[in-house]
Amino acid sequence: MKIIRNFVDNIHNETYKDSYDSPCLEAESYVIPGGRQEMSLDGAWNFSVDMYDNCLRAKWFLEEEKNPEGLTVPLDYGFDDWEEIQVPGVWNLARPEYFYYEGPAVYSRRFLFKDSPKGHVFLRFGAVSYEARIFLNGKFLGVHKGGSTPFCVQVTRDLKEENRLIVIADNTRRQDQVPSENTDWFLYGGIYRSVSLFCVPQTYIKDMKVYLIDGEKKEINVSVALGGSQHYEEGEVIFSIPELQVEETVPFGSDGRGQRTLEISGLSLWSPESPRLYDVFLHFRSGDQLLDEVKDRIGFRTVETRGREILLNGKPVFLRGVCLHEETEDHGKAVTKEDIRLAFHWAKKMNCNFLRLAHYPHTEWVSQLADEAGLLLWEEIPVYWWIDFANPRTLRDAKNQLTELMARDFNRASVILWSVGNENPDTDRRYGFMKELAEWAKEYDPSRLVSAACLVDTVNLRISDRLEKHLDVIGFNEYYGWYDPDYGKLAAVLEGSKPERPVVISEFGGDGYLSSEPENAGVRGSEAEQKEIYEKQVEMFGKTGYIQGTAPWILFDYRTPKRLGKYQKGYNIKGLVTADRKREKPAFSVMKKYYQEVGNREQRDKSSS
Repeated sequence: MKIIRNFVDNIHNETYKDSYDSPCLEAESYVIPGGRQEMSLDGAWNFSVDMYDNCLRAKWFLEEEKNPEGLTVPLDYGFDDWEEIQVPGVWNLARPEYFYYEGPAVYSRRFLFKDSPKGHVFLRFGAVSYEARIFLNGKFLGVHKGGSTPFCVQVTRDLKEENRLIVIADNTRRQDQVPSENTDWFLYGGIYRSVSLFCVPQTYIKDMKVYLIDGEKKEINVSVALGGSQHYEEGEVIFSIPELQVEETVPFGSDGRGQRTLEISGLSLWSPESPRLYDVFLHFRSGDQLLDEVKDRIGFRTVETRGREILLNGKPVFLRGVCLHEETEDHGKAVTKEDIRLAFHWAKKMNCNFLRLAHYPHTEWVSQLADEAGLLLWEEIPVYWWIDFANPRTLRDAKNQLTELMARDFNRASVILWSVGNENPDTDRRYGFMKELAEWAKEYDPSRLVSAACLVDTVNLRISDRLEKHLDVIGFNEYYGWYDPDYGKLAAVLEGSKPERPVVISEFGGDGYLSSEPENAGVRGSEAEQKEIYEKQVEMFGKTGYIQGTAPWILFDYRTPKRLGKYQKGYNIKGLVTADRKREKPAFSVMKKYYQEVGNREQRDKSSS
């Protein structure tokens, strides 16, 4: 091949990104924090948007100030001179000019690491939107794809006493990603969850999963995965619940994996009415020497279906819910624990026992706090509307995001449903794609139900989707009274459908716009019309026995670039509470009353049984 003598790599090379597509940081590299001591890397980072992707093109991460002849060259960047931005946080709210920016942006920070670890050191990211390429001291460590799930990368051999960490975050929408190019929420960018370092020994506990198998026998399953040096035979794994005087060994094989079933006397079950949690420990020992330890705070419950019923701890439960996006006006996606608790406050005020976390994995704080608060959760991945169902890379991305979510929240009692998608057209390719996801969720996690939010068959007016036979619970999104104003069609759908599984109405509702101006009183989407939609909907739900839960769209108004009408102004205004989370709309009281009636009836049924 002829050498082009005036070829300039960072100008002419359009395959520059190929060198940074592997290694791919996926679920297999994840290590549970398990209560280990972490060194936080949150706080002020240097930051710049990089719309031409020059940090990759020109290899800024190498920080080469001299050319091969030893002469000083000019630099087009200045990591330490850039503005500072807070991590966790979204760049969209840092400056007005960044609000709608989509594309690559570069984060940089220096940190000291003076420890001399005898084992391994991992760098953990809670979430980066959407692609994240990680560089430490000029070395490319890997790329993570999926903007809502955590990932780890081992940095043991690359750490120095003084370190430079660079993250290229890229929230560009792409056809082959999950989600794809077209969504109905605001695509925030940045490192919006926490970043930390933690150390583990040479042989360490990589994963611990614990769940209740049988509520009557109080039988639990404990599984363990070890990582590291692979000299696993030198130690033993001990599982304990000190409060219940439980201490048992868990056998494992040469691959470092093992499990055991234990019968635990005196175990109290977790429920929304009594969210009982226990401190659980896993130790890896060699003789009297403790090699590694992880801990968690876990509740024990069973969830299953029987015919058209959903059973929690063996008893029917109606999911009195509402949908929730991960967003506040002040923090965007970088929500705080206080933001989450306020959302829980509003949900409980509405008499909810259930939240549908739409349309992507929310922060792990939600499930941890829901365990404490006694709220049931539906968690999902953003297989949303149309994605590239024929693309094997897209399926791998979706499957990895699902695995990372399930691994992160496996021990959370509050999580009862994994959802594998939302409002996807029932095509052959979509069917095969989502069938694989549903079957994988059942294989990976036998302790939960699997669902998807499906669209109604608008031709035959019935709940019908080929994916149903692979689901435990059918999610049903409908907007009769709003997008289709004909309530008669909803009556026909509910009466004509004969589902073999429980159905949760996973979305319904309409806009709720407040206007004190008389000329706007009859505007479509007024709060008065929203209230009327809710009144007619719940009346029909009450007459349909197979409906085992409802989750109106949505708890709070939220940002979306799709909705730019006179009254929306960049927000989806279907919320039952305003975007500032201060005022409930009249429809809120409709759901509050409905859920109170459902809850009272459920209590009477439990008392009589």
